[in-house]
Amino acid sequence: MKTKFLALAAGFMLCVLVGPAALAQQASYNFSPVNQFDINLTAAYWNPIIAYVSEKSGVKLNLKIGRTSADTTSYVLAKEVEFVFSNHLFSPEREQLGWKVFGRRNTPPLQGQIVVPADSPITDLAQLRGQEVAFAGPEAFIIYKVPYAHLLSRNVDVKVVFAGNQNGAFAQLFAGKVLASGGNSQLVDGYSRREGKKFRVLWSSESFQDLALMVSGKVPEADARKVAAAFIDMVKDPKGRDILHQASKEVGLPNDAYFVPASGADYASYKRFFQSAPSALH
Repeated sequence: MKTKFLALAAGFMLCVLVGPAALAQQASYNFSPVNQFDINLTAAYWNPIIAYVSEKSGVKLNLKIGRTSADTTSYVLAKEVEFVFSNHLFSPEREQLGWKVFGRRNTPPLQGQIVVPADSPITDLAQLRGQEVAFAGPEAFIIYKVPYAHLLSRNVDVKVVFAGNQNGAFAQLFAGKVLASGGNSQLVDGYSRREGKKFRVLWSSESFQDLALMVSGKVPEADARKVAAAFIDMVKDPKGRDILHQASKEVGLPNDAYFVPASGADYASYKRFFQSAPSALH
């Protein structure tokens, strides 16, 4: 089944990047989801979804991701992207960029975490002082900003190692290259299911909503509405629901990780974080 799905994902990738003739004259926009996984797994998850959304909405979406989550966000900040799945745009200065939340995944709230392998001798955060700790990257909100801010608040000075994405951070952790890793509770659970690895959670943060589907203010309202409706109605269509189920299975997400309406009010906890976060994280 996994091989079949990857082949399907590759086929959708060609559809999205090249585009069928039927979409050639239609509106076209770039879509950048944060790299929650390595680049191949990120593409395998998103390409079938955005191919479906393009077909249903009549608005072509092109997947645009960089090698790391920071690279992908750099495209967003350079205004090369019109739709995102991100939680990197809720700081006070980035709220001025005019992005609007229209949806999110129907998954439990996320917690930032600091984790070690289940058999690690590390049982307390203080034991990490002066040690190397892996994080996805400087833009990662749940995986880096939230846990690192907590370490700073506890005066636990660690050596930060940026691994590019959550999978990379966990690979370094289980290879023994770092003693601990920042984590996103959803991705910690997914990695454990997918790879059979067990974690010990040293600390968990308050809850934050899953990443937001957002649209740039430069997208015409009619196109924004069509894309939003295609994402949110995907679960109501047997074909769309099957694509979601297969994509979720591929990355270790719950089977019902479909998209629901959301607004900026759902992300108040992100905004509260930045009110008290160390200035270096802003």
